[in-house]
Amino acid sequence: MGLDLKKQLQYWSIGLLLLLVTMWLLGNILQPFLAGLAIAYFLDPLADKLEALGLSRVWATIIIMLCAILVIILLLVLLVPQLFQQAAALVSAAPDYVQQLQTYLTERFPSLLDQHSSIRQSLDSFVASLRDKTGDLANALLASAFSIVDALIFIVVAPVVAFYMLLDWDRMVATIDGWVPRDHLETVRQLARDIDKVLAGFVRGQLTVCLILGTFYSIALMLIGLQFGLIVGLVAGLLTFIPYVGSTIGGVLSIGLALYQFWGTPELIAAVAVIFVVGQTVEGNFLTPKLVGSSVELHPVWLMFALSAFGSLLGFTGMLVAVPIAACIGVFSRFGLRQYLSGRLYLGHTGKRPAEEDAPDV
Repeated sequence: MGLDLKKQLQYWSIGLLLLLVTMWLLGNILQPFLAGLAIAYFLDPLADKLEALGLSRVWATIIIMLCAILVIILLLVLLVPQLFQQAAALVSAAPDYVQQLQTYLTERFPSLLDQHSSIRQSLDSFVASLRDKTGDLANALLASAFSIVDALIFIVVAPVVAFYMLLDWDRMVATIDGWVPRDHLETVRQLARDIDKVLAGFVRGQLTVCLILGTFYSIALMLIGLQFGLIVGLVAGLLTFIPYVGSTIGGVLSIGLALYQFWGTPELIAAVAVIFVVGQTVEGNFLTPKLVGSSVELHPVWLMFALSAFGSLLGFTGMLVAVPIAACIGVFSRFGLRQYLSGRLYLGHTGKRPAEEDAPDV
């Protein structure tokens, strides 16, 4: 005889609580393992296709990982040095940009920015502080983001975890399927398929969109000669997974830099704006419908809340798990809503849905 619903909820709640506590306690340690799991999940369809062509799972995994390592090495050699150079130059040039903005505002609005006004004093203080802290800020960012020990652990452990996870992915899924309570097997399988559909549509599809747009923005901005075009384009592309945020931040930053660099050449400033208009047009009308699809059902507000909440609770680890957990919660919520709409609590004694009831007199 199976457990009653109350007992099942208790056990599942305890298990979920233990999982969250474990993630909170082992947040930094789990980062390379979660990254490896995400990589394996992302590459599993490719491994399945190679298997369908006649390769064994071992050789399919080896080929995929060798290609991935080759791509990473090429990025480290060709892209990362230039990216760091532009990032450091942008941080160093920030005070000059603020100073030019202050000069422009002073010339256009002399009464507003009087020498003794609070706005003028605030700007002067901000520029001075920015100049003093520029070096410290750059060093702190580099030290915190690329700690040598953490970076080495991540670089070594994540690919190894990804290799073994990808190699044993189908076996691991079958094993977990064997642990599912038999009374709820089909329901759990359907929920798992729904979650996989959401994650496959959003994570795999949106990462592809981000990669395409980041490449387009970076190349286009560098071709017209915009300074820091590489880093601005990559930031805009990476943030595209939150609708409208990436294009807005990238567009505002690019146009601001273009105003500083191309002042007196309005056609180049307009070209920067056109680049982002074209990018958003292609993304909204072609890339997202084709690569992500309309069945993902991850609302942008819910996604931003999940990223903020889990990032605050678990740091970078929370950012890694925010989208999968948001997708799971969304699937479970829709499942619970369907159960409610088909149950007695909603239907009452009539047993009829609103559409089945007699329409009110008008």
